[in-house]
Amino acid sequence: MANHKSAEKRARQGLKRRLRNRHAKSQLRTAMKKMRTFVDENQIEEARTFLPELISLIQRKSDRGILHKNTASRYVSRMTQLVNKAAQN
Repeated sequence: MANHKSAEKRARQGLKRRLRNRHAKSQLRTAMKKMRTFVDENQIEEARTFLPELISLIQRKSDRGILHKNTASRYVSRMTQLVNKAAQN
């Protein structure tokens, strides 16, 4: 446990940030799962309309430091590929 006032504050801040980041990552994973469900169930139009929202969400999480920019870029690329491939079939 922290022994100094500043260390106690840093511990409190770290806890708050961890919970905030955890919620944000969970929100992102849920949205990505929703996209995969659309594709699996052959709901291509829903997937196409949801894709810009998902990309925006991913980029917001990257801008706020929850995801690394390359990770965000990879997620965007994979989700876009998924929708495009499903639309071709």
